[in-house]
Amino acid sequence: MAVSPNRTLIIDLPGPDLTPEQARFLAQHSFGGVCLFARNFSTPQRTAQLVQDIRAALGHGALIATDQEGGAVLRRLDRPHAPTPQALGTIGSEEAAREAGRIAARGLIELGINWNYAPSLDVNVNPLNPVIGERAFGQAPELVARLGVAWALGSEEEGVLSAVKHFPGHGDTTQDSHLTLPTVTKSRAELEQTEWRPFRAAVAAGVGSIMTAHIVYPALDAVQPATLSSAFLTDLLRTEWNYTGVVVTDATDMHAIADRHPQGEAAPLALLAGADAVLSCGHGDLTTHAEHAAALQRALEQGRLSPERVAQAVGRLEHAAARFPGTPRAYLQTQQATDERQVEAWAAQSLSVSGSWPTLDPAAPLLLIVPETGEIGGPYGDAPSGAALAAALRPHFPALQVALLQDDPAQALALLAQFPAAPVLFATTNRWGLSSAQTALLTTLHHRNNVLHLALWNPEHAAALPFPALVSHGFRPANLKAVAQALA
Repeated sequence: MAVSPNRTLIIDLPGPDLTPEQARFLAQHSFGGVCLFARNFSTPQRTAQLVQDIRAALGHGALIATDQEGGAVLRRLDRPHAPTPQALGTIGSEEAAREAGRIAARGLIELGINWNYAPSLDVNVNPLNPVIGERAFGQAPELVARLGVAWALGSEEEGVLSAVKHFPGHGDTTQDSHLTLPTVTKSRAELEQTEWRPFRAAVAAGVGSIMTAHIVYPALDAVQPATLSSAFLTDLLRTEWNYTGVVVTDATDMHAIADRHPQGEAAPLALLAGADAVLSCGHGDLTTHAEHAAALQRALEQGRLSPERVAQAVGRLEHAAARFPGTPRAYLQTQQATDERQVEAWAAQSLSVSGSWPTLDPAAPLLLIVPETGEIGGPYGDAPSGAALAAALRPHFPALQVALLQDDPAQALALLAQFPAAPVLFATTNRWGLSSAQTALLTTLHHRNNVLHLALWNPEHAAALPFPALVSHGFRPANLKAVAQALA
């Protein structure tokens, strides 16, 4: 009996529970697995039940995935947060990276989740990159290879399959493939030297899966993005590098793919190119997944896609599911406490300082100017909170005065006028550029000699602004605590 091509599809679901209708839909199509997003996580018991219900409906050893990268890209928030890869790059320790991978995995396997689309092995060589930034371990290919592979192996030691991404490298783009189709015009020699080195290391180490990038690299294929390119997925990855693990696509709803191949038509193209799993995201709309299934069926009936290629892909997914069965394992309170202490230690270790700070008197007024919240987009599900930073600082600085910036800088300007001699903490919680309100304040701040810049998300802002800076390499609670303690 022929293997169903639907087993190559990894789909998403609308909410925190599996409704009877959704269960019937899964059983009808027998997809290969499900990718969970923030909207699917609730209480530990409820999410564990969701995972159990998905497996029961699919009726086979399904792969249940998520993006638990650490730092700004986390889907589960109620367990210790792995640090940003960039913070681990600042620390530089392979063992720290491996332990961070284990910590991320412990919070997933507790629920029965057995596939993590992490870590990013992109080399952060372009400071204008809108989508990678702190998701990368650094700018040096050797560092990214060393720490990224250690992180992936740490995850797999804990029973969670790692998908290193975004092959063959998303680190040197100025466009976000969620929104458009980027092109990287580097020569093959340049790609070998930089982008490919971490992925080669992952292949050599036997990391279980690799996620593709929706990017065109004319050095190997001038037409198709890597996700749909046999030059990358078959000729380079399989034949030249001898990779035998699972190849999964990044989400096909991203504009880089969906704008050119609507109604699921990218699914058969990806399998033809050499992918084993196609990630179909409908953001709550199940018809997207039905379209992908229909597109695969059409390609089989028309002879464009062979049953042998489908069987090969499904075989790899079954092998991965057998190796990482997703048997839930308790995350003991003692282990959680140990992991939380470790996360806090890393947050303190990874702080970076430039310039000389103004002296801060805990009893005197201290001004904090911070955006109320940050802009999110692309892979980011949540953003830094200005109120959370203020709450972390206030126990150390009881006379703290706070301006939470929105569109208008008036409140901050009034605070600066009211306390003309007080030191100022100017916090940037932006992933991308500064807001108009922040920019409007720079002239006033230039005239004060007691401004300290707190860069909580994008460290590039520290280099761009003319103030001494404290860079946290992350905005999670452990980072805010580390910042407050450093200032105190």
